[in-house]
Amino acid sequence: MSAWYDNSVFYHMYPLGMTSAPRENHETETADRFRELDAWIPHLKELGVSAVYIGPLFESTKHGYDTRDLRLIDRRLGSNDDFKEFVRLCHDASIRVVVDGVFNHTGREFFAFRDIQENREASPYKDWYRNVSFWQGSPLGDPFSYEAWQGHFELPVLNLQNPAVRDYLLDTVSFWVREFDIDGIRLDCANVLDFDFMRALRAHCDGLKRDFWLMGEVIHGDYSRWANPSMLHSVTNYELHKGLYSGHNDYNCFEIAHTIRRQSDQNGGIYRNINLYTFVDNHDEDRIMSKLRNERHIFTVYAMLFSLPGIPSVYYGSEWGIEGARTSTCDEMLRPAIPPERFPELDGELSRHVAKLAHIHREHPALCTGAYQELFLTNRQYAYARTLDGERIVAVHNIDDGPFSFSINTGGERALDLMTDEELPLEGGRLALSLDGCTSRILKIVG
Repeated sequence: MSAWYDNSVFYHMYPLGMTSAPRENHETETADRFRELDAWIPHLKELGVSAVYIGPLFESTKHGYDTRDLRLIDRRLGSNDDFKEFVRLCHDASIRVVVDGVFNHTGREFFAFRDIQENREASPYKDWYRNVSFWQGSPLGDPFSYEAWQGHFELPVLNLQNPAVRDYLLDTVSFWVREFDIDGIRLDCANVLDFDFMRALRAHCDGLKRDFWLMGEVIHGDYSRWANPSMLHSVTNYELHKGLYSGHNDYNCFEIAHTIRRQSDQNGGIYRNINLYTFVDNHDEDRIMSKLRNERHIFTVYAMLFSLPGIPSVYYGSEWGIEGARTSTCDEMLRPAIPPERFPELDGELSRHVAKLAHIHREHPALCTGAYQELFLTNRQYAYARTLDGERIVAVHNIDDGPFSFSINTGGERALDLMTDEELPLEGGRLALSLDGCTSRILKIVG
């Protein structure tokens, strides 16, 4: 039986941005922005979401990843009790909650780093960070140097090989489960985390809560180095993310299909029993509507996201097709405020399309964990089957601007269009189907 996360549709929330919280944390009082976040839950339920990844959440100085306190909700959002209530409301709506775990680095106001600033060599935390040296200063004026994440000295890198650091972080995870009842963690910068730490984290979490999920942010490399039985359950599928938008922009379905062939274990691919976390945009990537050259492709992009192998995730606001592109110095346009009172004016054809696909994905196990079989492929057309325990779903896509007539051997006696409830006849197990440009059909094969 699959775990809950394998059958989930995720929704990615960046709370500091979506609530228009101050860019810098100079506040002395705790805000009440979780009331606004609570108001998103009915929308998520209607959209077909069954899990949220929300973060960063914990007390920080600016963007959320420069953590001050891993056990205190960022006061720009609210209190620990406010987040506890948010999780309860999500659970009441049958929505699981996954939070950001920023364990690679902290902010400079984190208690351990401040103690080193004050006590130098006498600090009991002098070995909590990597490559601390009291023989030279830092670019930010500290009387010692230290390793910084990608040269950003506001983000000193933790020494995860230090048992005290490891124990503190594992105790923090226990606190999150005990205090907030979370269901999983997305590991920030998982690609550079210490492997022994991730093994210890997996062993610790396996004993904390049944089916507790660990997913890591990994861009390049062999994903099975991080996602395996002793470390993480899943990682971000940046390979497919790239294939989906560039394959559409270049009218080249071969790129998308090649990614799936390379990854799919049923087709001799490199990953075995790994259900990757799939997405078309996130808080670090340009919005999908800003990446696509043909905006009509948004419909086939989402149809592929929800029917290809993987655990699909929608980034907040992209179900309405909002745009946003980062600059070399700023990510804020990727993380805009969207007040809940705007939902009615934003809802439209795209959000209904995404909701329909999300519900179909959740209702059909073959789309969650089924085997993948390629059926038809040209530069601008793509069809494949997903099968599991006798259920067979066929997805057909035409990314061309004009119509195309398919003739595909799908097997079975008839096909039910899950998007429209239309029944289509099959002759000798063969489907004859004409699709308009930039459209998809998701079919259940019967008989």
